[in-house]
Amino acid sequence: MLKYALKRLASAFVILIVVSMITFVVLRMIPGDPAQLMLGTDASEELIETLRESMGLNRPLYEQYFLWIGGVFRGDLGKSYYFGEDVAVLISQRLPVTLWLAFFSVLTAFVLAIVLGVLSATKRGSKLDVFNRVVIALGGSIPGFWLGMMLISLFSVRLGIFPISGLDQGFLRGLLLPMIVLSMGELGTMMRIVRSSILSALQDDAMWSVRVRGLPPKIRLFKYALRSAMIQPITIAALEVGKLFGGTTIVETLFALPGVGRLLLVAVEQRDLILLQGVVLYIISVVVVISFFTDLLYAYLNRGIPEEKEVR
Repeated sequence: MLKYALKRLASAFVILIVVSMITFVVLRMIPGDPAQLMLGTDASEELIETLRESMGLNRPLYEQYFLWIGGVFRGDLGKSYYFGEDVAVLISQRLPVTLWLAFFSVLTAFVLAIVLGVLSATKRGSKLDVFNRVVIALGGSIPGFWLGMMLISLFSVRLGIFPISGLDQGFLRGLLLPMIVLSMGELGTMMRIVRSSILSALQDDAMWSVRVRGLPPKIRLFKYALRSAMIQPITIAALEVGKLFGGTTIVETLFALPGVGRLLLVAVEQRDLILLQGVVLYIISVVVVISFFTDLLYAYLNRGIPEEKEVR
């Protein structure tokens, strides 16, 4: 297990370095002078040149990258031109909102997927199974921004139960509607995986010996089938947290949440290159780290996989 963990750690480090290089080069390829884009067309040449010098834009591209990545390893992501604060501080202030939103959304979708997926698998072909498959189809087809606007219109504007936007009326109250929007988008995928995993486990050859022992159906389901079927759903749920961490921009903007996704949008709108590359690198780093621990979790749960074999 240690050998496998070290291999995955080395792979994650290489991925981060490559992604940081790609991110840096792509952002530098954006048309226009970054200094002029930040200052606007009315800025004087002297002011633009001063900003270019302070940002190191007059140096060769490779030198700019090594200066930036060296600062990253020291915990210095640079200073946002728009906010006038360190990028690392701006991200750390908004990180809890995005992490809790992603975590609670996936947790809600996972619990519902387990319940509905088990019922659907054990009552295959029933009306409940058909209903659950409709939920699976709808979960992946309803646009998140449309569902969010409908929830705001009903529960915030008409009923006044939840705040229209922000976290002024409480952290949990402000996160509930965005959490519903994100969890609905994840529910269909997770329910489909749980249903197929349960069906596969129930039809596995190992279940025949369990049936021969005369154990009740509930014990066969919850003690044997469900335990062996949970490996894939658990690992998928962990990966979904990483995916949502980088995909909450629309929901955070719609509900005016002070998260990392909304900070990314502000960086794009204000053409803040330093902030933009810092936020993008941070999001990708979180996704890679979560993927690394998910690989370890999968290898731990699935003990039958040899350590030297890639888990995919």
